[in-house]
Amino acid sequence: MADKTNLKEVQKVKSIQKTFPVQGMTCASCVNHVEKTLKQQEGVLTASVNLATATASVEFIPERVSAESLRLAVQEVGYDLFIDESESAKEDLEIQKSDAYRKLKFRTIGAMVLATPVVIIGMFWMNMPYANYVMWVFSTPVILWFGKNFFINAWKQARHGTANMDTLVAISTGVAYIFSVFNTLNPEFWHARGIHPHVYFEAAAVVIAFILLGKWLEEKAKGNASSAIRKLMGLQPSSVTILQDNGDHVLVSIDSVEVGNIIL
Repeated sequence: MADKTNLKEVQKVKSIQKTFPVQGMTCASCVNHVEKTLKQQEGVLTASVNLATATASVEFIPERVSAESLRLAVQEVGYDLFIDESESAKEDLEIQKSDAYRKLKFRTIGAMVLATPVVIIGMFWMNMPYANYVMWVFSTPVILWFGKNFFINAWKQARHGTANMDTLVAISTGVAYIFSVFNTLNPEFWHARGIHPHVYFEAAAVVIAFILLGKWLEEKAKGNASSAIRKLMGLQPSSVTILQDNGDHVLVSIDSVEVGNIIL
């Protein structure tokens, strides 16, 4: 009897399903973290996160959990959930995306420009005078400025006991850069051990540059797809003509259409 009563109570509870933009995701690992966090919240029935569209589709019971609670839970693991559904908020989100894309493009071009001479010197002119110092000068902005977001995001993930693609990039490029700086300043440490000190400035710079290039191309493709979808949605009519019972034609907003209306 108790089980039947609980089943009836669950059936009476109404759930809603909403799609929220998610900010801060960079890879499949991020998707898993956000999706797992949402599913663990009391009152959430289903949750599905899409990396391509950067959105989370959540079915939840509003009496048990609110959208703000979901946002706070996602923020605790290093990401953000955009829950404001007003038109002004959507416009602000589009402005933020455009600004982020512009900054990503600038960082990508800057990293590619500075990484190019580092690769040329490291591959062909490694024996030129002060080659290590020249590569150090060119690679430092690539690592510490154009690629700083990898290290910032990796630190955020580490604080929450998780890891993602940014963690891998930050560790690999950071270790290569620090090791190269050490070998540049202290070559005698290895000479005393009969080993020639090598530097890997070009490897660190190229990894940052090419990953930024991949992100830029990805965002550009997503932006083109979103633009095409918005243009397609713009073809939708904003008003319709309803045929009333007395035969009159009334022009109303498409949002005012109800079940049972006869549309001309």
